[in-house]
Amino acid sequence: MSGHSKWANIRVRKGAQDARRNKVYTKHARLIEMAARTGPDPRTNSSLRAAIDNAKIDSVPNDNIERAIKKGSGELKGEAMQEAIYAAYGPGGVACLIECLTDNRNRTTANLKLAISKNGGNFAETGSVAWMFERKGSLVTLASPARATRDDSLELELIDAGAEDISVDGDVMTVITSVNDWTKVRDLLKQKGFEILSAGLSYIAKQKTAVSDQATAEKLEKFVEAVEEDDDVSEVHTNADVH
Repeated sequence: MSGHSKWANIRVRKGAQDARRNKVYTKHARLIEMAARTGPDPRTNSSLRAAIDNAKIDSVPNDNIERAIKKGSGELKGEAMQEAIYAAYGPGGVACLIECLTDNRNRTTANLKLAISKNGGNFAETGSVAWMFERKGSLVTLASPARATRDDSLELELIDAGAEDISVDGDVMTVITSVNDWTKVRDLLKQKGFEILSAGLSYIAKQKTAVSDQATAEKLEKFVEAVEEDDDVSEVHTNADVH
């Protein structure tokens, strides 16, 4: 019986891992599809190039990438994806902007309202939250703390290329840029040999909400995870400042 339970548990874990992997693949495919609408060649379409790079970091198969490009460029037929932005307040009054790619807004709206209400949040008008954020370029790289914090020449080069903020947390460096400069900063980081974990446009909070107790922080983490579970959700941005 114990042997049976062991293999049953392995199958359950594998099934859960497969489901998570499929969700990741789906989200990357939708982002690539949207980016490919303005051109199928990543050499001339920086948004598509970034979407492909991010997909490869998560080991999305080349066939999936090519299919998404063809679908986005119109070579393959299918329901057209559209961008949608929703807003909510999560546990602790934390403001959230939720980026979605969907082929059915009614379905997405209904699913999000349910996930938000079930996990301690409140659905909100986009305008009541959007003003707390601004659109920026965001690049996350692997870097040794010593290299990232002690190399003044690197910091100056990044600033010259358009970096507005550089922060280091352990072995991860995050660089924030203007909307127009993120590709230049990305190319510089690649040239310097940094491993880029993600790159593209993001919503960065201008006004933070402090989260100082562990219970609220855990509820907020659960809230964000529940919202991200929806296949239509591509990114959840919060203004949480967790202490």
